[in-house]
Amino acid sequence: MSDLLFRTDLLGEFDRLQQQMSSLFAGFPASLRATRSEIFPPVNIGSTDDSVEIVAFAPGLDPASIDVSIDKGVLTISGERKPDAPEAADGVRVYASERFMGAFRRVVELPQHADPDKVDARYANGCLTISIGRSEASKPRAITVQ
Repeated sequence: MSDLLFRTDLLGEFDRLQQQMSSLFAGFPASLRATRSEIFPPVNIGSTDDSVEIVAFAPGLDPASIDVSIDKGVLTISGERKPDAPEAADGVRVYASERFMGAFRRVVELPQHADPDKVDARYANGCLTISIGRSEASKPRAITVQ
């Protein structure tokens, strides 16, 4: 005879837990392909000793249609991607579209050491690269011991 004694029905508890988990994730799609990416453009953010580097992946955009601004320590990237898929008038019926189209706005909070007066933005090969210089006071420096 086992020394373990369960005061409740263990399988019933697992069933209850499974129901709670199912209701918790009920709003999520069954697969990643079913999700629509609402965050556009995706960004990578990093830093060097001299700058904060932000790369936004935004292929197929006209650089003139991208707006970049900094206000109170917040970087904003906005613009619009025009549809480039075949039109319904061409006799093509689109039944799946995974490429984001429409207006977008991406907001990134900058670190305190970023200097909004030292900004360089360039667009090449579908990537918007934004380099924001660091303030002089925040740059690492060597101190000579006497």
